Amino acid sequence: MTTIPKTPYELLGGAQGVRTLVERFYQLMDTLPEAARIRALHPADLRGSTGKLYKFLSGWLGGPALYVEEYGHPMLRARHLPFPIATADRDAWLLCMKHALDEVELDPLARMQLDQAFFKTADHMRNRDTMM
Repeated sequence: MTTIPKTPYELLGGAQGVRTLVERFYQLMDTLPEAARIRALHPADLRGSTGKLYKFLSGWLGGPALYVEEYGHPMLRARHLPFPIATADRDAWLLCMKHALDEVELDPLARMQLDQAFFKTADHMRNRDTMM
């Protein structure tokens, strides 16, 4: 009998697992000194950002396409162009996500694949060579 591989959404624990990951991500962004610059790009109240990232990740990770249903195509790069995102900002974002993922029990292969996918997506958001 062949087993169907689980989606990253399922491996993270479905809706609650993704929500927990996103909430922890923003807690880390709020507290890690290395994330101060990217935190400053966000509104003081992170509830809207938390909701949008949760909805985006839900579909991006193989779960319900909540973001697309509510906002349409994510157009990530276009939506991030107004914000100056340099390599250091990408790295700060990835640091927060890495620490949030460290708190989730994942198979090493699944974790490596998620790390690579997050890197590729975060790197695509870069729109500045240096910090301004």
